Amino acid sequence: MKDDIILIGPIGSGKTTLAALLSDALDLPVVSLDVLRWDYYAEIGYDPQQAKLLMELDGFRAMYDYWKPIEIHAVERVLADHSDCIIEFGGGHSVYEDEALFARAKHALAPYRNVVLLLPSHDNDESFRILSERLEEAIDLNRQFIEHHSNYDLATMTIYTDGKTPEATRDEIIARLNH
Repeated sequence: MKDDIILIGPIGSGKTTLAALLSDALDLPVVSLDVLRWDYYAEIGYDPQQAKLLMELDGFRAMYDYWKPIEIHAVERVLADHSDCIIEFGGGHSVYEDEALFARAKHALAPYRNVVLLLPSHDNDESFRILSERLEEAIDLNRQFIEHHSNYDLATMTIYTDGKTPEATRDEIIARLNH
């Protein structure tokens, strides 16, 4: 089993903040999939013009659906390329409606002991409300990221952050790490 820490969760759940805090506390580098994804997307023919056209013609959801097969490739690549680190996924990198893509995500994350799902609250509506307040605008897609089974099925632990400082959340994660 691999001891890297993988942070997953909806947009605005604190993955970036906690990755930095964990990095300082554990002396591990942080790898952000949101930063690396564009190079991985390009490997399998991601076409930004096609994504833009889909967005213009059919909206964000069409572009999102175009991304999903490309996102799983990025997940598999970042996990293959990096070890002994904290890997921070983007909000959608752990949510797959397509069962074949979800199976690939599950397979890719199976060796990892510490897949941490970050959510504000046990209550999905409360999580959505809190995250909507954190973001400049409510991102409706976040409701799907909160409610979809993928995050819960992929996580080895869930950490609820509401009412805790980032440092207290960091300490809870460290205390619960599986070695």
